[in-house]
This record gives sequence, structure tokens and C-alpha cells, in this order.
Amino acid sequence: MAGVVLIALIAFGATSIGGFWSLLNLRSNLVFASFLGIATIGQTLCALIGGLDLAIPFVLGAANIGLVRLMNGGVSPGLGIVIVVGLGGLIGAFNGALSNRLQGQSLVVTLGVGNAVLGLVQILVSKGGVSGISGGTIEGKIPRWIEQFSTFNHSFGIAPAVLLWVALIVVTIVVLRMTWFGRSLYALGGNQAAAARVLISSWWSWTVVFAVSGATAALTGVLLLGYTGSGYAGVGDPYLFTTIAAVLIGGTSLVGGRGGYGLSVLGVLILTVLQTILSGYNLSQAAQEAILGFLIIPTVALYARSPHPRMQI
Repeated sequence: MAGVVLIALIAFGATSIGGFWSLLNLRSNLVFASFLGIATIGQTLCALIGGLDLAIPFVLGAANIGLVRLMNGGVSPGLGIVIVVGLGGLIGAFNGALSNRLQGQSLVVTLGVGNAVLGLVQILVSKGGVSGISGGTIEGKIPRWIEQFSTFNHSFGIAPAVLLWVALIVVTIVVLRMTWFGRSLYALGGNQAAAARVLISSWWSWTVVFAVSGATAALTGVLLLGYTGSGYAGVGDPYLFTTIAAVLIGGTSLVGGRGGYGLSVLGVLILTVLQTILSGYNLSQAAQEAILGFLIIPTVALYARSPHPRMQI
């Protein structure tokens, strides 16, 4: 179903939007899709086990401004990236462990922890005097190689961020479909009691999955820093809605046990093409958000018609 929708949107955009097939537009769309696609990896894994990670936009924003502050303080860019991605993973691991301990209350836990983390990082960054944050924005010298990694102005014609996304697509799908850990996530999302009987650790799975979500959110914040050229605390705000929308539109169940990242990739591409079409018709940002919101309603109704795996065991 998602594939049919994507083809229909591409056909509509090609016939109604001038320059839809231009190389510049295609490259731009792939770059934007790669940002959303990488952030959606964690959301997909969380959905497969019956959780949601609402901390993604906050971790993304914290990594974005935190990396600038580290580099302004003399930390090398490579080490700074390792630090913020590693901290993102640790925050995610805490979210997963606590959510599982509280019997799956991931919505409340991740929203609270995410807000706390972003607020704390902004406080720490603001202590930097003239190099601190102002109005949510922090300026600093961004290395050229970080900027080039997230833009399409590159010698081989495509942004390295897109190639990174392609590599992560392959790795994620292989892990989900061809490893014991990946299959255990489906089992856990389908029926936790049955999964426990075959010695699948719910606590460990939730911890690892949310750690991946935190790390990929932080990585997205790094990539967006290269694209925009300055740190902004609110850069992750759109990803709260769009990561969930991509998972839903692709066809992955938000209550666990059904779907996969390949479907989420289709959801990411659908959202990217749809936003290109809406922008081509010069609709306001508010109108675009309204249309995207209404798109979720029939999608949920469509996939809700299929019985959940828990009801089939």
C-alpha cells in the first residue's frame, strides 16, 4: 500500500510541479529524507516492541547545540561527535530501562527526560559567556568537512549523509530480519508473555532499542548542524511528529510486533515527496502541517483493520 501511495505522489508531482525531476530538487529531497530517515530508525525499533520515543527531538536539539559548544571550547570535531552521539545513546538507554521498569510508560518517560535534557544542555551552554546560547541559537565555526557531509555540493554529486543513510538502511533491515536480536523484537512486540517464556529479556531489549534511538537522534542533530551551519535548540521540533508519521504511513504498528524499517523508509519518502508537492503549491507551513496531520487519520484507520499479532496467538 505504501509503495502504491509513493508512486502515485511521484506521478502527481511530476505532472503538476515544474522542476520536480530537476537534479537539484532530487538531491535536496534525498538530503532531507536522509535526516528524517536516520531519526526514524530508532522510532521504528521502539514501535516494534510497543513503545514510542518522544525524546527524539529534544536529544536531537541537545546534540546540535552541544556539539557547537564543545567545538567552541576546543574539543576536536571528531571527538565532539563521538561524545554527543555516545551521550545520546546513554540517554536513550536510560529512557528504555526506566520505561520498561514502569511497565512500558515510554510516552511519559521519554517526554519528561527529553525536556529535562534539552533544558539542562541549554543551561550548560549558556554558561559560556559570549560563546553561549542566545534565543536558542549558538554560533561557532563549523568545520568544512561537517558541512560538506550534509550538503549535496560534493564532488561525486550526492551528499555523504545520503550514503550514510543507505548504509544504515541495509544494516537495520539485516539486523531485524536475519539476526536473533531482530526477531526477538518482533516476538516481544507481538506477545511479551510468550517472549519471556523463550528467554527474551524485555528489559535488555527495551534498553538497547531506546539506546539506538537516542544515538540516531543525536547523529541526526550532528548532520543538521552541518546543513544549517549553526546550532539551534529547536531544530528537532519537526521530528517529533514526522518520525511517528513515517512509521505509521509506512505500515509499522505502533503497538508492536508488525512492520519494519523498510516500510518506514517508504514512509519517509512519502512524507518527503508530499512536502515537496505542498511547497510547490506555495502552501504555508501551517497548511502543510494540517494536511500532514489529516493524512495520519485514514492511515491509522487502514492499518487498524488488520488484527494485531497478540490477537492471533
